[in-house]
Amino acid sequence: MNMRRTLLTLALAALCTTGTARAEDAIRIGELNSYKAFPAFLEPYRKGWTLALEEINAAGGVNGRKIEVISRDDNGNPGDAVRVAEELVSREQVSMLMGTFASNVGLAVSDLAKQRKLPFLAAEPLSDKLTWENGNRYTFRLRASTYMQTAMLIPEAAALKKKRWALVYPNYEYGQSAANAFKKLLKARQPDVEFVLEQAPPLGKLDAGATVQALSAAKPDAIFSALFGPDLAKFVREGNTRGLFRGREVFNLLGGEPEYLDPLKDETPAGWYVTGYPWADIASPEHKRFLAAYQKRWSDYPRLGSVVGYSAMQSVAAAMKKAGGTDTEKVIAAMKGLAVETPFGKVTYRAIDHQSTMGAYVGRLAKRDGKGVMVDWVYRDGQSYLPPDDEVKKLRIE
Repeated sequence: MNMRRTLLTLALAALCTTGTARAEDAIRIGELNSYKAFPAFLEPYRKGWTLALEEINAAGGVNGRKIEVISRDDNGNPGDAVRVAEELVSREQVSMLMGTFASNVGLAVSDLAKQRKLPFLAAEPLSDKLTWENGNRYTFRLRASTYMQTAMLIPEAAALKKKRWALVYPNYEYGQSAANAFKKLLKARQPDVEFVLEQAPPLGKLDAGATVQALSAAKPDAIFSALFGPDLAKFVREGNTRGLFRGREVFNLLGGEPEYLDPLKDETPAGWYVTGYPWADIASPEHKRFLAAYQKRWSDYPRLGSVVGYSAMQSVAAAMKKAGGTDTEKVIAAMKGLAVETPFGKVTYRAIDHQSTMGAYVGRLAKRDGKGVMVDWVYRDGQSYLPPDDEVKKLRIE
């Protein structure tokens, strides 16, 4: 009898201990990104989400539970990304997926999230399809989309009243979307505009000499570029050498982001219109707090990737807190209309298309002390650069 009572007591104790352990289990988030393929953006991005993670856990986590991130490299390849995401879901038993960089990779992981019925926060991919044509109930996106950032440049482009435009962009989802959005939006504001040439080299394989020669031969009045990274650096160097930009206005998506601007140094083409991140000059309280915390933690200045990583992790925590746990349906419901404080101010994830209202800084390039900087910049709220709701409903097939 005593033996039975002892065994029963031990069993109850074990159950209580197990229950306590489960209550304290960490929330497991699966993070995947192209760290080896795009280190300039993604190393700062990793520092950003790491800082946010440390802050969240130091403050007690989410509803008393710490967040644990299981991070993997997706090699910048859709096939590898799907395999990695599947491993995170099946083997690591994560409650949510976060990350990705390239648009084609983000779209592939979004489809996997739909199949596996798991929330996915696409932190960086800019493809319009992610929240519109290919949008699904499990996928949300943080950064301003290609359409949104292109729309932010259109007022300045239209005001110039340049008639002959040439376009250059990487030949994959992001670049194609940027070019299509620019043509559509500028044509709506300036019906007589002509697009005299398009150059669409493969991502990372720009033949700068041939591209610049073709653009020069077309004699455009202005140029729209969606190049970034090493392709942008090669384009700037060759264009400067051959005088392509002399007397021509140039608009470049992402060109003011420190990841891509800083390497240009004294080759920075003054006067370009860009979207970017003038981190040293932003004086808002939320950004100053982030900047101080980031520099204290990493002894480095933030890049745009840092802001994206930080804001993505804060979004995940906010969603889990609002949902009261990790149940997929409750997290999805929590994400719709979710408001999150970021270094750029408050952003909201729209219920209609799961797109956040994070905006972007728009300005012009200049050189200061041998370095490229953004000047005459303004922050443009993403909410103001989206199509009307009835148009979004037509775009979003689901």
